[in-house]
Amino acid sequence: MENFVVSARKYRPQTFSTVVGQSHITTTLKNAILNHHLAHAFLFTGPRGVGKTTCARILAKTINCEQIGKDGEACDTCSSCKSFNSGASFNVHELDAASNNSVDDIRELTEQVRFAPQTGKYKIYIIDEVHMLSASAFNAFLKTLEEPPAHAIFILATTEKHKIIPTILSRCQIFDFKRITPADIVAHLEEIATKESITAEPSALQVIAQKSDGCMRDALSILDKIVSFTNANLTYSNTLEHLNLLDEDYFFKLLDYLQQEDLAGVLTLYDEIDKKGFEGDMVLSNLSEFFRNLLVSRDPKSIALLQVVEGFRNNYISSAASISAPYLIGALNILNDAELGFKQARNKKLHVEFHLIRLTHLKQAITLVAGDGLGKKKRLDELKSVAFKQISFVAQKEKHTEKKAPPLEAMPTPTSSLPTPQAAEDRPLNIPPPPKPVQQVQPETSVGGMGALKKIREQIQNRKLEHLPVHTLTAELLKKAWEEYLQKLQDNNQVTSHSNLRMALLSIIDNQLFEIQASSKIQQQFIESERTGLLIHVQEFFNNPKVQFRIMIDPVAEIEETTTEQALSQRDQYLKLVSLYPMVKELRDRLNLDLD
Repeated sequence: MENFVVSARKYRPQTFSTVVGQSHITTTLKNAILNHHLAHAFLFTGPRGVGKTTCARILAKTINCEQIGKDGEACDTCSSCKSFNSGASFNVHELDAASNNSVDDIRELTEQVRFAPQTGKYKIYIIDEVHMLSASAFNAFLKTLEEPPAHAIFILATTEKHKIIPTILSRCQIFDFKRITPADIVAHLEEIATKESITAEPSALQVIAQKSDGCMRDALSILDKIVSFTNANLTYSNTLEHLNLLDEDYFFKLLDYLQQEDLAGVLTLYDEIDKKGFEGDMVLSNLSEFFRNLLVSRDPKSIALLQVVEGFRNNYISSAASISAPYLIGALNILNDAELGFKQARNKKLHVEFHLIRLTHLKQAITLVAGDGLGKKKRLDELKSVAFKQISFVAQKEKHTEKKAPPLEAMPTPTSSLPTPQAAEDRPLNIPPPPKPVQQVQPETSVGGMGALKKIREQIQNRKLEHLPVHTLTAELLKKAWEEYLQKLQDNNQVTSHSNLRMALLSIIDNQLFEIQASSKIQQQFIESERTGLLIHVQEFFNNPKVQFRIMIDPVAEIEETTTEQALSQRDQYLKLVSLYPMVKELRDRLNLDLD
């Protein structure tokens, strides 16, 4: 029985020209060989199965070729090329770093580097999966990699460049291999199918190319499996069956049901898919890719991103033209939520059905949102600004006769035209001029309602009269004003604020500013809560709106509080709490509580 050789090994490229999809790298390497600009260390990095090790071997063979062609390719006829092809070359050494990753393995390699080649010009060392080397092995390799002998060339290959230390990266020429495009994979598969006398539909090869995700080795492995499954007769249907993929026709049929908002048809179709053995997460993933393809099909600029079987390309373009972008984006959002929550769902099928129901009514929801937005805009356009009447406070007459203000509805609306000086001269003498409006004082805190308006009126009416004297800020008067405010707090049964303000220390800074010193942050907060009322009281007492105060914390007390607060016992903490809040002791006595 003849030994079977898989296509990935049988059709491994032997020259640069046969490498698929990496022309940017093969051209660079051939020019470097022809111009004798070879580096002493190369790093080939990229996804799996794209030709890194293959290019490393071709480079190693071509470097020692005795009759390099004008195109930079090896001759395959000289003794060096023949020995390489038969696997008997003494100048090419391959090391698998996944299984030889210790310091001793690298030291053994560096010992061999010192010896010159028996035949040929160079000794080439190919280290595959170099990211698997240990940190100590990397460090042992640094000096040799930086200054190797003239006859030594290192070719490193890896799929995970980020795991290699920067000192290694800086000593190599780095070549980044890219994923192979589906078109290049299909062309290569067609070439192999012709050589192997395999009948294959182009749509079947396109499905294999998409499933391989840019990896040529995976594509060749899939091809070998399907050839065995179909007896060398590849069709679109048996390829889908073997790869356990859903036919695109299901998704186009599902899209028709969704556009018609036919919930019964959607659920019935999904039940048919479920009975065929397709898992819910696969359905959601494929459906997300389907809506993504519809979205990129809407714009001719993004049509190049559409990677589907050629027979369905026109179907995508025609279907996308009749669907709005908001619908597609909303569908992708719903499907993303469905995929994220699929693992946590207990009833997987119900979870998928729920999100299919959301997709069914998505079109109606978008219509309602758009209509509601237009309605809101129309209602906002119809809004008219409300003109409020200006309220001014009339100054009291000298005889202190209180005159009742007319109701707000009876107040005349102020006009925009003001009397001219000429009109003022023509005014009869028995009509007094209009009183000057008193400047309205804005409160520090926001108030609302008629009660707040009444409070503002009382504050303004109780303000200083111009004929009263302005008192100077002195210690004696400040103490008197302070005692009056404390009495006011006591009368209003504000025990906590009263006790905190009584314990504060006062000091005069200048004739318009005094300082309130608190012994703790808690006391400072209670004083801050009384700032507005205290400021109004002090300014009215001194008949001076320029009088201000500031609240400070005793720096010594603040340091002691931060250093000793954690060391207090429970009893000390209770006593301190009682000193700050006397109501705590009363509460404890009433509830008959004991300290633990």
